[in-house]
Amino acid sequence: MKRAGPLITLITGLVVGLFMLSLNATTGKPAPSSYGRATPSPAASPTAPRPPSPAPSKPATPTANPRIPAVPSPSPSPVPDARYAGRTADDTASVAITLRKGRAVAYFCDGHTREAWLRGAVEGDGSMHLTGRGGSKLDGAVSGGQVTGTVVVEDRSSPFTAAEAGGRAGVYRATAQVRGTKVVGGWIVLQNGRQVGIVNRGGKPAAAPPIDPATGRVEVDGTPLTAAPVVP
Repeated sequence: MKRAGPLITLITGLVVGLFMLSLNATTGKPAPSSYGRATPSPAASPTAPRPPSPAPSKPATPTANPRIPAVPSPSPSPVPDARYAGRTADDTASVAITLRKGRAVAYFCDGHTREAWLRGAVEGDGSMHLTGRGGSKLDGAVSGGQVTGTVVVEDRSSPFTAAEAGGRAGVYRATAQVRGTKVVGGWIVLQNGRQVGIVNRGGKPAAAPPIDPATGRVEVDGTPLTAAPVVP
């Protein structure tokens, strides 16, 4: 009996050791150590990457002011057809202007040698810039039943005022061949019946004989002529 004790103890230890080995093989876990070594904790799982934050949205760009359909401005009323006649500010010459369908023709005459025929357009606001031979020009505007402005003839500037004309008042012109010479006559009849005119014979201006305002008849160097109202 004294010899069986150590053998039994050895066998029992082998059985326990085999059991532990089989247990480890089954569970895959290391057998607990008798030395109390801490079982390493499983590695911390990697932190899942955070989804990228959405890019901050840009503030909406304010749109340009919406276009508002332009309201067409009313067209200026055309300047009415009319005749105007008057005197320069120094009372040395007359000016007559006829307007028709947005056009104008004017005649400046001092009754001696200075004269000029001028033509041009009339703007919707009544202004006009007329031009003639030799650099003559007339700048004026229709307002309040008259035309006021300045006329330049032979480098001399003359302010003028011409009131709207009625009856026979206005500007007249006659053109003819008289004894082989071209004759051009111009007349201005004022509202009070006063006349101023020049007859140009082959480029030589001189005072004109009066016309009959009712008929336009006039005699130049013994030749009867008919002066007609001038229109643009």
